[in-house]
Parts: sequence; C-alpha cells; structure tokens
Amino acid sequence: MQIDLNGDVGESFGAYQLGHDAALIPILTSANIACGFHAGDPGIMRATVALARENGTAVGAHPGFPDLVGFGRRDITATPREVEDLVAYQIGALSAIAAGQGVRLAHVKPHGALYNMAARDADLAGAIARAIAAVDPSLKLFGLPGSKSLEAAQRLNLRAVGEAFADRAYRRDGSLVPRSEPGAVIDDEALVVSRALAIARERMVIAADGTRVPLDVQTICVHGDTPGAAVLASRIRNALSDAGIRVTAPI
Repeated sequence: MQIDLNGDVGESFGAYQLGHDAALIPILTSANIACGFHAGDPGIMRATVALARENGTAVGAHPGFPDLVGFGRRDITATPREVEDLVAYQIGALSAIAAGQGVRLAHVKPHGALYNMAARDADLAGAIARAIAAVDPSLKLFGLPGSKSLEAAQRLNLRAVGEAFADRAYRRDGSLVPRSEPGAVIDDEALVVSRALAIARERMVIAADGTRVPLDVQTICVHGDTPGAAVLASRIRNALSDAGIRVTAPI
C-alpha cells in the first residue's frame, strides 16, 4: 500500500513570504510549485526547485489564473484557448528553470479556481490537458477523482492521478465544499491526520453530511499556506509510515 504526499509551495512573491517551504518540502514526496501567475516569481521558482532537488522531492508545475491579488482563488472568465495558453506558458517557464538545475518536471496540478472550474467544465479541462500534452506528454495531471480534468487527461493518454484533501470538507458527490462556506477547511490536526489515514487505507472520506465517499486517489495534498503546514505534514507522514503505508511520488 502506498500514497503520495504533495504540497503547494513556492507561493511567495518578491519580499512577500508565504508558507514555510524549507520545513515543508523535505516532508513531501511531490512539490507543486507556483509559476508566477497566482503566486511566485522567477527567483522563488528557482529557489523552490533547488529545495525540492536537494530533498529528492518530485517537482511539478502549479499553474493558476493571473490573479496575484486574489491568490488565484477567484473564478475568472477565460476561453479554452486562453486557458490552454496560460497553462502552457507556466509549465514552460518552470520547466526551463528546473532544467537549468538538472531537474525534469514530473506532474502538473492546476491551482485554486482554475483547478475547481476545470473539475466541472469539460472545455476548460480539455484546454489544460492539451497544454500539458503539447509541452510534455509524460507529465502526470493531478485532479479530483471523477472530475472532467482527469477524464480529459485520459482521453489524451496522459497519466491521470487522483488527488484527495485531508483538510478540506467534501460533499457527497465527491466535490469539495467551497472555501466561502463555513467548515470548508478543517483545522483540527488530529482529525486531518485520521482522514489522511482513511484516504490512504480505505480510499474513502467522510463527507460533510456523514456520507462515506469512495475516492480513487494516489496522492494527498497538504496546503503550504496553511498555518503550521510542516508540522501537520510531518504528523500525516509519520502516521502513514506507522500504519505500514509507503509514502512515495507516483511512478
């Protein structure tokens, strides 16, 4: 039994520092690095790739909408062509920075509103999948199981990796409770750890209404901007290892 532990990192910008990447990245097996649109900048991207390389953490692109003020969490109206271009641009930028350090990207995980919109919109999902396939068809796509995003990836023969969130509330249909609603983010560390164990061992999560929701997933996300993210990630990883679950990046 095995599972990946991924985290959203590299989300600082210039002098504005967000998260604790130096503490978090060594715990992760996959790092989703912001590419300058919702967060990050070339220097942050370079430094974050270096941290991941030093710790043997798989590097992935974390493209989002061009929305620094809203941290990429606001829905933006964009055509599929525009989405395809902005995703290809961001993957290409991080890929070049990574190549300069002898690192090859392993995956792509869209950020925030782009991730959630593509999960339910087949046209946007197709645009993201086409961008990945055009830049590097060996890249895996992380997304919600059963989402339009993973369906689009499979149609283009991309490797689709189902992702779960131990610290987010779910609806009975397997979608995430929007952050704008009360209880959408779970801050009880013990509960988050127990949910991560259930996801890894039973491939399921308990929805907000008490329903058991099956999840076909290979990776669990820890948000890098969550207060105490490194401590939480360490608790999750230790609990997984103690349960005999191998924590490793998807192959």
